[in-house]
Amino acid sequence: MSDTADHGARAYHRASKHHLDRYAPGPGHLDWANQPDPFRVYAGCERVRLPLLADRLQVSYADVRAGRLPPPAPLDRPHLGALFELGLGLAAWKAYGANRWALRCNPSSGNLHPTEGYLLAPHLPGLPAGVYHYLSRDHVLERRAELSAQAGFPVCVGLTSIVWREAWKYGLRAFRYCQIDTGHAIGALAFAAAALGWRPRLLEQVTESQMAALLGLDQMAAFEAAEPEIAECLLVLEAGQPGSVTDPADALAVVETGRWQGRANRLSAEHRDWPGLLEVGLATIMHTQTAEALHAPPERPRPAALPFDPPLARLIRQRRSAQAFDGVTGVPADTFFSIMARLLPASDVPPWTAWQRAPALHLLLFVHRVDGLEPGLYCLVRTPADLPVLKAAMRPDWLWVKQGPADLPLYLLLPHDLRATAARLSCHQAIAADSCFAVSMLADFAEVDAAPWLYRQRHWEAGLIGQVLYLEAEAAGLRGTGIGCFFDDEVHRLLGLGPDGRWQAVYHFTVGGALEDTRLTTLAPYPEDFGKRT
Repeated sequence: MSDTADHGARAYHRASKHHLDRYAPGPGHLDWANQPDPFRVYAGCERVRLPLLADRLQVSYADVRAGRLPPPAPLDRPHLGALFELGLGLAAWKAYGANRWALRCNPSSGNLHPTEGYLLAPHLPGLPAGVYHYLSRDHVLERRAELSAQAGFPVCVGLTSIVWREAWKYGLRAFRYCQIDTGHAIGALAFAAAALGWRPRLLEQVTESQMAALLGLDQMAAFEAAEPEIAECLLVLEAGQPGSVTDPADALAVVETGRWQGRANRLSAEHRDWPGLLEVGLATIMHTQTAEALHAPPERPRPAALPFDPPLARLIRQRRSAQAFDGVTGVPADTFFSIMARLLPASDVPPWTAWQRAPALHLLLFVHRVDGLEPGLYCLVRTPADLPVLKAAMRPDWLWVKQGPADLPLYLLLPHDLRATAARLSCHQAIAADSCFAVSMLADFAEVDAAPWLYRQRHWEAGLIGQVLYLEAEAAGLRGTGIGCFFDDEVHRLLGLGPDGRWQAVYHFTVGGALEDTRLTTLAPYPEDFGKRT
């Protein structure tokens, strides 16, 4: 396998890399007059108002991270509203002078939010059968399709991407960020579902064309003047014991007879097309149903408790992306080890309950301020079988000394102060050096050439890891932030990775003691009268 192989995902990944002497193709400046509207709205749709229930859900984060979920709530309008409230809803508004912008429960690169959420539901209490779009600004479901009340299929949530929202700011690298944001959204929905005792499960066998039909993305008249959306994934909600694999044909037969309505709003007056974005989107879709065997994550020992135990709902809504760290705060080694243990998939612990694949990402850790652990470069090997593969692929002089609890696959590669190196690799950003630790996620691309849709899934997995880090950081009294800007090949050179391109850096992340911007005002996500909805 060669990193210079000239086809779809590989060609895009190579072209969208940042380098020390140049960045990936991008706008160079922000055209504020064409900043995309952060909210997609379908005009002409019936709207179903959703109540706010998050404050009533007292499930603790400690219980959820230990796999102790409450009894399943009913699948009805109020509880589906809670799913969207905590999964894709607004967390707060921020204001600075005359400027005001929304923050959401699902993180997003640049707070641009390319991810849109949909609901595919049979007739439920308080909710007619239909295909719905979730509008987070108003906390409503827009009914895009009316379906037969006798329709029988499972409740599903669909995720899509509007690539233009990211391309406006990030140019060619936008597709990567859309995929990482999809992973964040999968994780956010998995945690939100856990508060209700539900288990969302990623439907691997649904093709892109099937998803487009199910979610109405192939209704060309609805997008005549609007930016298109691309189908990403479909999750089935299991409100009880795990069910069997769902055949999308069950829902397709119903949707084909539905009555569609609504027209999507245009987000920007003008656009700039980036050569390569359309191509990678087409190259990485799943055209045929895969019969590949999937593997549930193994059971694992429960990680040690963290310093705080807030209700899950409060933790989700208080999560923020840090803008700067103090360069002083440290974290105890036991807390650090507990956070690392949460990054190993476990069969019965969110968000890994939604993920049926064996880990394909390993973590390089730049440890700066972990009390009781020597500063340096570490590796968390998330699949034990990959340990000899990673050793063979990297520099021969790395130490590979086991660290931490016996069941934690954490290894010291190099004891050294690497704060300057971490900042340099993350596009010279001090936030990677002023933290407790920084992360570079290495993805296995061995199968991407033969199965290009795995390119998306490698980034989804990175987003899932990032979502766990966000909540773990908050529960430890810290704060996290994702870093999409890094010098790809410089990471590879540091590690001594060979030219075959099997291992690729796909996402950076950092956790530390945050500095708050006191100039900003925080406002409630929704008006007070929203809480009176029934």
